[in-house]
Amino acid sequence: MKVLIADDHALFRDGLGMRLEQIDPDAVILQASGFTQALKIIDQEKKLDLVILDLDMPDMRWEDGLDEMKKKAPDARFVVVSASEDVRSIRKLLENGVCGYIPKRSDPKILNGALKLVLDGGTYIPPVLIESTASGTSETAPSGKAKGKTLTNRQAQVLDLVAKGMSNKQIAYEMGVSEATVKLHINALLRSIGVTNRTQAVVTAQKMGLI
Repeated sequence: MKVLIADDHALFRDGLGMRLEQIDPDAVILQASGFTQALKIIDQEKKLDLVILDLDMPDMRWEDGLDEMKKKAPDARFVVVSASEDVRSIRKLLENGVCGYIPKRSDPKILNGALKLVLDGGTYIPPVLIESTASGTSETAPSGKAKGKTLTNRQAQVLDLVAKGMSNKQIAYEMGVSEATVKLHINALLRSIGVTNRTQAVVTAQKMGLI
C-alpha cells in the first residue's frame, strides 16, 4: 500500500504515518507539506492507494488542490483530516467522492478505525454530519420521503449498512448473500435515488429522510 499524507505540520504527518504503519507494516508513506508538493509527488509516483490531506494548506485553495489531485490520481481513495467541522464543507467533499472526513480532534481509536474502514473499501462519515442531519440543523433539512422516492426492503437494508460505512464484503456477510448480489442491490439503490456513488447515496438519503 502506498500512501501520501499532505499536511503543513510535520509532527502531524509523522504521527499519522506511524499510525498507518501500525495498520499496515508494509505501507510506503510519502509526505507533502502542501498541495504543490503533493501534486509533484503524484506526478512522480503515478500510482497511489490512499491520499490523506488537510484542507487548510497555505499554497492553494483546497477546492483547486483537491480537484487537481483527484485528476492526477483517479484510482486513489481520498480522506480529509481537518480541524474544521463545517457541515457544508464536509457534505460537499463527501458528495464529490471523498471517502472519509476525520476531524483532527477525533479520539485516536476513532482515527484508527476510520482509516481501517476506508482501507477496507468503506466510507467514514463523521458524527457531526450525522447529528446535524438528524437534528435538522443542516442547510437542507430532511423532508421525509422526498420527491416520492421509496425503496424496497432490500435497498433500505443495503442503504443502512452503506451508511454505517461497511464495504461490499462486510455487507454480503451481514446479509448472507454474495458480493455480486450486494453490487446489484447497490446499483439499484443508486438508480432509485438518482446518484452515482455510495457516498452520494448516503448524503442524499439523509437529506431525503430515508435514513
